[in-house]
Amino acid sequence: MIAPDLTVPIPDDIRSVHFIGIGGSGISGLARMFLQAGVPVSGSDRAESQNTRDLAELGARVHIGHDAANLGDVDAVVYTGAIWPENPEYLAAKERGIPVLHRSQALKHLIGGRRLVSVAGAHGKTTSTGMIVTGLAELGGDPSFVNGGVIQQFGASSRAGGDDLFVIEADESDGTFLLYDTAIALITNVDADHLDHYGSYEAFDDAFVRFAEAASEAVVISADDEGARRVGARLAHPHVVTFGESAGADLRVVDIDTEGPVSFALERDGERAEVRLSVPGRHNAINAGGAVAVLVALGHELADAARAIEAFGGTVRRFELHGTARGVRVYDDYAHHPTEVAAALSGARSVIGQGRIIALHQPHTYSRTQLMAGEFANVLEEYADHSVVLDVYGAREDPIPGVTGRLVEEGFADPSAVTYAPDWQQAASCAAGVARDGDIIITLGCGDVHRIIPQVLEALGREE
Repeated sequence: MIAPDLTVPIPDDIRSVHFIGIGGSGISGLARMFLQAGVPVSGSDRAESQNTRDLAELGARVHIGHDAANLGDVDAVVYTGAIWPENPEYLAAKERGIPVLHRSQALKHLIGGRRLVSVAGAHGKTTSTGMIVTGLAELGGDPSFVNGGVIQQFGASSRAGGDDLFVIEADESDGTFLLYDTAIALITNVDADHLDHYGSYEAFDDAFVRFAEAASEAVVISADDEGARRVGARLAHPHVVTFGESAGADLRVVDIDTEGPVSFALERDGERAEVRLSVPGRHNAINAGGAVAVLVALGHELADAARAIEAFGGTVRRFELHGTARGVRVYDDYAHHPTEVAAALSGARSVIGQGRIIALHQPHTYSRTQLMAGEFANVLEEYADHSVVLDVYGAREDPIPGVTGRLVEEGFADPSAVTYAPDWQQAASCAAGVARDGDIIITLGCGDVHRIIPQVLEALGREE
């Protein structure tokens, strides 16, 4: 893992750029934005993906495999913390004196001086960002955006718009969300995560306080989340707007009905607006509350903002249906923290009827698994009918001895409710063998667990 060096000056004029790891969910959106701006783009990744193919079709020069010769003659090289310090392209750029920018710096260059909405929080960022962007478009706006996932309405995770608004999913994992000149800050929650970077819960809170206080116009923050309340109590900002189910919230989310697509009402200053989304889950009602509060802070009426948010159709890898076989629906969700897993499985429960939920969980990073294996086990056992646990997706981390998916399995009170299956074919067969007509199988994790879905569907077919 490479820690971001934000002291590297960002060039005023970037006329060509190379991306290391160009197929990544976040960095591919940046590459797309540079292409839309007419900037020649090259990049590399360790494997071909839909993102690399899409970027190649848009004109990017994409290399599979990392090699110093891939750099060519460029003005800047962009990287993420997921690459290793020994990456040959990273080292070659350093040797040649090419500015090597963290992806957050490349994003800051793209934003320029536009009015910025930054969405931060341990969970709900991608969905909330998608809701805000969709709502703005429905209200006649044309914002630029960079999101952590593909927004269904736009078929992309990023787009260059025509007006002065720019909406981003701001990453708190490495502190780079503090880099941007934010006008309106949305904090979905402050559920402690990424302690490998921050070192303590106090440091994590401190970063969110700095993020909020730096917003030039408004702070929109959860009234329900304990961490957000803790941060909110420390703010001296003149314009703080709270949202959620709590009685004291400035914008209240009330009368939530989670049967099928979630419906609810929003109340603010004596006004009330009814909302029905096309996505399920109580957590999405709360996400919508935050998104509407942002739209109101941008000057829109509550009723108009609530109506606009109903057009949101979801984001890729957030409770995304991939297929049905033998009467079993197979979904994928990006959830990789216990709170997110609970929300994803609760959303699944609201649409499943009399069926059961089989969770196929891939733990993400060794440090998080070591710290939270018991919490994952408790949540999976409470919300799923059976769980299949894969091995850890290490991402940017080196393995920690003794830390595997078995730690999650060992945390179950009922051993019959879980299967540890590090072999993917075994895991797919196990999930298919447990499932019956009317059930849901859902993959959970922000690594590559979604790639097991074809094996799951094939295994379901064999069971017929």
